[in-house]
Amino acid sequence: MCYLVAKKFNDTGCLALQTTHGLHLAEFKEKLMQMVGTDTIQLVTISRPSAYGEYEPYQFVETEQEFEESVLRMR
Repeated sequence: MCYLVAKKFNDTGCLALQTTHGLHLAEFKEKLMQMVGTDTIQLVTISRPSAYGEYEPYQFVETEQEFEESVLRMR
């Protein structure tokens, strides 16, 4: 288990999706990076939110679709 996190540079808080490591996650993350670029939004995979206070507060979403839609609105 891990979390995919999207954070807009210089903003407080982030979006987080609980997921699992693997090819699907890598492809999903790459797809999102192609859609939003890397200039304003950081996409990272973390092991547990409590270890990464710099991303707090976390807004957790339940599905990849909800994550994708929310990340697109961050632009």
